[in-house]
Parts: sequence; structure tokens; C-alpha cells
Amino acid sequence: MRRYVAVIHKENDSDFGVSFPDFPGVVTAGPTVAEACELAEQALAFHVEGLLEDGEPVPEPTLAEPLTSDKDVLETVQVRLRPPGISRVGLAN
Repeated sequence: MRRYVAVIHKENDSDFGVSFPDFPGVVTAGPTVAEACELAEQALAFHVEGLLEDGEPVPEPTLAEPLTSDKDVLETVQVRLRPPGISRVGLAN
């Protein structure tokens, strides 16, 4: 089971945004960190499913450490890429 780094961003008067350094363009947002993470897991699974259907390679996960020094990063989390129907998000340390 792979875990991908998701970067959580927050600007004033906005939801919590989530992006994936390993998957440029895959983004989502939610009113709470928990909801944003849940939606991020769904967005990741949907995107990876599309890559596999198109015969495209799925990139290897990036480490979170280099990302935590970015001043625009509120938090990083690891999103587990699981089989359909199973959902869980774990915090990165």
C-alpha cells in the first residue's frame, strides 16, 4: 500500500485546500482539515484509477520532509492509496 504526501493550504476566508506534489493538478478542498483529507483520498484514488485505465505509470511517493520548510504549507499528511471501498487518512510525522 502506497502513501502519498498531501499538502494542506489555508488562506483567510477560504476552505482548507489540498494538493499532491506527486500529482500536479490534483486538488480538492474542504471546510475542515478532516473533510479536506477525506476528499483528498477520494481525489487521489480517482486520479490513479484514471492513470491505470490509460496505461500511464503511477509515480512513486515523495518524502514529506522537503515540503515542510515551505512557508505556504499549513500541514502535510500522508494519504493512503487503498483498494476501493476502504478509506483512511494518516498524519505525517
